[in-house]
Amino acid sequence: MKTKFQIVACLAAAAIVIPAGPAVAVSTAEHSEPRTLAEGLTAPLSLTVTYDESVLVTQNFAGLLSRVNGDGSTTTLYQGAEGWSVGGVETRHGTRYFVENTGAGEGDPAALKGYLKSIDPQGDVDTLADLAGHEREKNPDGGQHYGFGPEVPDACLAEWPAFPPARYQGGLDSNPYAVAIRGDTAYIADAGANAILEVDIETGDVSTLAVLPPRPAVIPAGTKIPVDMDGTTVDVPACVVGHEYAFEPVPTDLEFGPDGRLYVTSLPGGPEDPSLGTRGAIFRVNPSTGSTHVWVEDILSPTGLAIADDGDVYVASLFGNEIIEFDASTCHRSQFLAIDGPAAVEIRGTGLYATAGFSFADPTQGRVIKARLK
Repeated sequence: MKTKFQIVACLAAAAIVIPAGPAVAVSTAEHSEPRTLAEGLTAPLSLTVTYDESVLVTQNFAGLLSRVNGDGSTTTLYQGAEGWSVGGVETRHGTRYFVENTGAGEGDPAALKGYLKSIDPQGDVDTLADLAGHEREKNPDGGQHYGFGPEVPDACLAEWPAFPPARYQGGLDSNPYAVAIRGDTAYIADAGANAILEVDIETGDVSTLAVLPPRPAVIPAGTKIPVDMDGTTVDVPACVVGHEYAFEPVPTDLEFGPDGRLYVTSLPGGPEDPSLGTRGAIFRVNPSTGSTHVWVEDILSPTGLAIADDGDVYVASLFGNEIIEFDASTCHRSQFLAIDGPAAVEIRGTGLYATAGFSFADPTQGRVIKARLK
C-alpha cells in the first residue's frame, strides 16, 4: 500500500446540526468481494488476526472466545460462565488478551463484575485486572453531567419521563468492551464507564487514562422517547425542543495509529438510528497525557475500527450496514464495503477482516468475512 503522511485532523469546525443521513460518498476503490470465513456465530462483536493470519473472534452473548478454522468451523479457546459476556480480544507474543463481564450489574454497583484476562500459549487462563473494582472505587465519569443543561427550567423537565433521566451525573457502570496492547500496558475501552483505562499487565494496576466528553444532540420537534420495553413512546415536551441533551459517549473500540495516538470509536447513548442525526464519532487520545479530541464525527453507530499501515482508518457502521474508509491524508470518507451488521474490523497485511450479520432480532447469524484492501 502507498505511503502517506501522518494522520491529519479531520474535524472541521462546525455548528451542531441534525444531518439527514450518513455523510458518506460511494467509493470507487477496487477490492475483492468478501469471502466468508465462518458463519452461524452468536453476536461476534470483536476479532483479531494474528501474525500467521489466524482469526480469533468473540461470541459476546455466548461468552465464547473462538478460533476460526480453515474449514469454516470454530474451536473454543475459552468459555465463560452462563450470563457472562466475552469480548475485546487482542494478541501479543502468542498470548491472547480479552475482557469478560456481567454487563452493567442491573443497577446494583455491588453486582458489577468485569475483568481483563489472558490465555498464554499453553492455554492457561489468568485474571490480570479487576476493571469493575476500579469503576466502583474511582467512577471516572462521576463528575460529568449528562442530560439537559441549566438553561432548561425544572418546570419544563417536570413533563419529562423518568427514563432517560432529564439531568444526571455519571453513575457506577462498567462494561469493558475492547482492548489494545502496547508494551506492558493494556488499554481498555469501557463502554459503561465512558472511559479509556490503562492496565499494567505485570502488576494488574488499573488507572484512568481519559474520560470521553458527553455527546450533545439538539432535540428536534416530534422526537419520541421510549418509556417501556414494549415499545411505548411519548412525545418530548415542547419546551425542550431546540435544546441540547448531553448523551453518554460510550467508547466501543480503540487502536493505535502510526502517529502513536489512540483512536477510539464512540457509540453515543440514546437512539442509534438517524432520528437524532449520525452522532457517532472517533476520538484521538494522547496515551501520554490523556488529552482527548474529536477526530471525525457524523458516523452512524461506529462499533469497530482498524488502521492500515498508511494511516487510513476503516470503521464498522453497525446500523449503517457498511464499512467506511477515511483517507489519512485528505480526510475523504468513502464506503469501502456495503455489508449487513458489521461490528468489528481488523487489518492484517492486505486483508481486511470483519464480523457481520449482527442483529438483536437473531444474534446467532453472525459471520466473519475477509476482503482485500486496494
